[in-house]
Amino acid sequence: MGVLPQEIAHFARLTKGRTVRSIFFGGGTPSLMDPRSVDAILGSIGFLRITIWSAFSTVYGVHWLLVAVTVAISLVGVVLWGTLSGSLLPFLLKRLGFDPAASSAPFVATLVDVTGLVIYFSVALVVLRGTLL
Repeated sequence: MGVLPQEIAHFARLTKGRTVRSIFFGGGTPSLMDPRSVDAILGSIGFLRITIWSAFSTVYGVHWLLVAVTVAISLVGVVLWGTLSGSLLPFLLKRLGFDPAASSAPFVATLVDVTGLVIYFSVALVVLRGTLL
């Protein structure tokens, strides 16, 4: 514990002028960005990737804009779902009488991957209905 004050002083100098809202002790990856910002960035990257690719290729066909919208909305939904499920799952398990430590990273990753596919296909069903579906 003697090193902790030195670490805090070191990072206080690095984050001068910023408010530190949380400190992580092992586990988790701290980020200065909130999930909504990550959502917006990932959704934009997905949309732009398809938009730019469609300028040089016909792989997405004439409905490239609908595909880009589908990917952007899906990415936002998957990131939101991953954030919520990863943070709320331990509380839910504790409430149900299970060990919260059972909500390990591989379990959450598998849950988010499987439900991410459901989110993507659900968004695709709504957005692409009548055109590609």
